[in-house]
Amino acid sequence: MLEQIKETADFIRNKTNFNPQIGIILGTGLGGLVKEIETKYVIPYEEIPNFPLSTVEGHSGKLILGMLGGKNVVAMQGRFHYYEGYDMKQVTFPVRVMRFLGIERLFVSNASGGVNPDFEIGDLMILNDHVNLFPTNPLIGKNYPELGPRFPDMSEPYDLQMIKMAKVIADKHKIRVQVGSYAGVSGPCLETPAEYRYIRNIGADAVGMSTVPEVIVGRHMGIPCFAISIITDMGVDGRIVKVTHEDVQRVAEIAEPKMTLIMKELISQI
Repeated sequence: MLEQIKETADFIRNKTNFNPQIGIILGTGLGGLVKEIETKYVIPYEEIPNFPLSTVEGHSGKLILGMLGGKNVVAMQGRFHYYEGYDMKQVTFPVRVMRFLGIERLFVSNASGGVNPDFEIGDLMILNDHVNLFPTNPLIGKNYPELGPRFPDMSEPYDLQMIKMAKVIADKHKIRVQVGSYAGVSGPCLETPAEYRYIRNIGADAVGMSTVPEVIVGRHMGIPCFAISIITDMGVDGRIVKVTHEDVQRVAEIAEPKMTLIMKELISQI
């Protein structure tokens, strides 16, 4: 795996001669942040050696390199999911590559279902913790000391200083934000009412099918992480309705400008 990471990072570096400081992973219906990037290079995933391909609607499958908030960024417009059939090392491979390209911080976005009854559809939730409900962990298997320690500490999965700064930015712009814990599940089916209750009972405020693997790997490599979720549907008794992927995309796209504003200002301030 180590050789593949180096090969991919070398390919991108040789193709762009670009040194990103910030890595960004954009979730379902959330690719619009790319419009804010002063784009210098666009590389389709199929051209990148060892990269998986994004197969989900709402994930376009391009690596974008450019400037955002005065910083050099590399953004994934479309991520990879465990439910697509990829293993956890494939899902998190781009995070490894971005670290080898030189990123110092990782920003992640996603669409999720709210299980906190105080939440509303369209709310933004800044992640301050997570619960890994995936059936496996991206760090299982041989550990490479060049990548990180065998037993990484996870007492601060999401950077507390960036959370504090993001809340100040949201308050300044009068953007309603929640702060809470995210449960990561395999998908691809949405949860049953009993599963929503279970997820709430174990301490989560929202549930989704991504983010947790990428953040585990980011922290393994010592990268401070910031993540923000758009609540696209509610998994609370009495408020559960049938939801399609198109519904999720539609809500995400409406709320996205608020998320983009927070992330852009936060990147400019760090």
